[in-house]
Amino acid sequence: MNVINLLRYRLHTIHTRTKRKLAQTDEILIRVSNLTRRTSLGDRIRIAGNPRDRRKGLLGRKHLDTGEGLLILLGEAVHTFGMQFAIDLVYLDRKHRVVKTRSQVHPGRLSFCLTAHSVIELATGTICKTRTMRGDTLVVEDQL
Repeated sequence: MNVINLLRYRLHTIHTRTKRKLAQTDEILIRVSNLTRRTSLGDRIRIAGNPRDRRKGLLGRKHLDTGEGLLILLGEAVHTFGMQFAIDLVYLDRKHRVVKTRSQVHPGRLSFCLTAHSVIELATGTICKTRTMRGDTLVVEDQL
């Protein structure tokens, strides 16, 4: 089995487990790594897989610590209205390739990427620190 097929199999397995867990619990933590740059974007990233969690996002939080974030499934737009801190955004396609990044998106802003399948909200500075850019491939790992 070549590396690409192995990655596809791993992503399918995680996606299947995640769907099962979404039915059981509101809190799912994953680890996201940049395979291209061999860096870690976060190891305490929650999944917002249902409409309620996607709507709430990070509202109500005072800040994000390094390693924390939120993966919004089926999302192509993010707003920071009502938020108290800036965030970094990484937009992904269905194969977890980075299609767009936005650093330091301050409160009261709107960002979107019509070609994105999902978006990761991260602590400010994460994109710069990990050197994540368009075209990079990310790996999502379950925290089991």
